[in-house]
Amino acid sequence: MGARLCGPAGLDVDAFDAYCDHLLVRDLDTLQVVGTYRVLPPHQAARIGRLYAESEFDVSRLTHLRPKLVEVGRSCVHPDYRNGAVIMSLWGGLAAYMMQNGYETMLGCASVGMIDGGHYAANLYTSLPADALTAPEYRAFAHTPLPVEELRTGANVSPPPLVKGYLRLGAKICGAPEWDPDFNTADFLTLFRLSEINARYARHFIGDMQGR
Repeated sequence: MGARLCGPAGLDVDAFDAYCDHLLVRDLDTLQVVGTYRVLPPHQAARIGRLYAESEFDVSRLTHLRPKLVEVGRSCVHPDYRNGAVIMSLWGGLAAYMMQNGYETMLGCASVGMIDGGHYAANLYTSLPADALTAPEYRAFAHTPLPVEELRTGANVSPPPLVKGYLRLGAKICGAPEWDPDFNTADFLTLFRLSEINARYARHFIGDMQGR
């Protein structure tokens, strides 16, 4: 997809992989991996000394959350399985992981492609309703912010599926996006607190967990 990768043979590999837990969804008929997330738990973040998000954002306002915060990333669903079932399985796995380990907060970058030069991403940010953003005390600040005011055209756009799903889940956007030149994306730092999960998803995920 045009990303500049530094791993062997074009693989997306970085220093965080070895510190993360890796959540996989498989097709039970073929055992093919069809969905992934990687999860950096707080004790491993302490070992490596930083979050991945800190390479793109100043997250100092979130310091008090870090003892029970997991960072998620590298979300990927196989193109043939993008019907919603795999991402729901991944989210169910993340909810179980957080509850089993006593974690309360999830942080991660939702990436939006910039094949159009960033106009869609800029319009997306300016189209977000106020309740889609975190309170000021939970804001993060991009090191290389996307020049939203220069790129926005005023068009009212809908979020891409992953961002829309996060917002429906109850997540919030921590502020203006970061421009990631290596992946040619605008990264929206997204904060989700288990205590703020949408009631519909709480019944689906947490209710299932409590019933086991």
